[in-house]
Amino acid sequence: METAEKTSNETPELDVPASPSPTLAPSKNGHAVRIEPDLNFIRELRRRSRDSYKKCIQCGTCSATCTISPDKDPFPRKEMAWAVWGMKDLLVRDPDIWLCYQCSDCSVRCPRGARPGDILAGVRQEAIRHFAAPRFLGKWVSSPRYLPILLGLPAVMLGLLLYFKNPIADALGIGNLMEGRIVYSYSSTFPHWMLNAFFFFFSMLAVVAVITGVVRLWRAMKFTVAQDGSFEPVKGIWASIGAALKSVVAHDYFSTCTAARSRYLAHVCFFFGFLALTMVTIWVITSGFNALTGKHFSYPFNFWNPWKMLANIGGAAVLFGCGLTIRDRLVDDKDIGHGSYGDWALVLGLFFVVVSGFATELLHYVRLEPHRHIVYFIHLIFVFALLIYLPYSKFAHIIYRATAMVFAEHTGRRLQAAPPLEELQEITQDEPAVETQSVAEPERSEV
Repeated sequence: METAEKTSNETPELDVPASPSPTLAPSKNGHAVRIEPDLNFIRELRRRSRDSYKKCIQCGTCSATCTISPDKDPFPRKEMAWAVWGMKDLLVRDPDIWLCYQCSDCSVRCPRGARPGDILAGVRQEAIRHFAAPRFLGKWVSSPRYLPILLGLPAVMLGLLLYFKNPIADALGIGNLMEGRIVYSYSSTFPHWMLNAFFFFFSMLAVVAVITGVVRLWRAMKFTVAQDGSFEPVKGIWASIGAALKSVVAHDYFSTCTAARSRYLAHVCFFFGFLALTMVTIWVITSGFNALTGKHFSYPFNFWNPWKMLANIGGAAVLFGCGLTIRDRLVDDKDIGHGSYGDWALVLGLFFVVVSGFATELLHYVRLEPHRHIVYFIHLIFVFALLIYLPYSKFAHIIYRATAMVFAEHTGRRLQAAPPLEELQEITQDEPAVETQSVAEPERSEV
């Protein structure tokens, strides 16, 4: 009796053989699947969740309370079961892990405190590491022990580039292209050709890494769906891309969350603020061959230049989003969650990029030497870390989630999800309450 009670109430320890015997268990479509627990994955989930995922009793509250979870094979209940079993291969291929916005509705309402939203966040980070190319960078970016290396590498490379800039310029026949109207620019110390070439080269490497990861993710999702014999696209790929982009820009499904409403505002600030900064950056980089810039283009901009104003507004929006996120993580961590290392690395990375950018601008206006160049150098390091390590950090969520949303539209998975809150209210206003309950509740009760 003692042995039976101990087995049923406690989770087995991880001191098991390195190659445990596979077990058979029901999959989401009712067929038996082979379970080969990934012990390293289990240890990682234990570390990220502080063992909260082991509290899951498969009651289905998380799936029932999620407003965007489909009625057919809803998440995150099945993902929690797979996480307990350590089924990493199945989880990282699952498109549904990217459809979750981690709004914490399910985590707040979980009767056992298993925090499914946090578990899916950890699974998503594992998926990024799994599909990353090269994978060792995914490991580096997800671990704080490698942070000095990740920040030290761009610092050393930029330092060497600055040291050898004159010999390189002479060898390439590049002269000082600074015109007389720019009397106090950065180009004397940080030539535009040097920075553009440096960031363009590494940005292209990041783009290749992103494309490789997206292709791997798409193939994995397609393989998972095809296994069930149900891969029949219901929408064209371009129509799916358009629908997904519309949803991303509108943040429609994110707005249905209730437990962490402030996260919606923070994400809107992040998205549109970073979009504004990206537009200004592209405008400056392409000024040499962009016909729209005109003959009188000069950089740095003055304070009242429309592009400078757009950059300042975008930076302020990102900074406000960072402040809101940090406040929520520290004050409302019981509901929203304290956040993982990846969460804090992204938020603080954005924070230091914007703060160092504003500091550079201020020091430039007051003509403070050599401080403005030193701060600008630090700013470039943070910009490098944010952009070049994008394929391996939580920043990659933007790309991977958008890809999964396109896949969901393509396969009809999004059509099975609950409609946005506004549409749901219109439906309930048009239909009698009794009919709504008689249709919706039996499907949820079967989950």
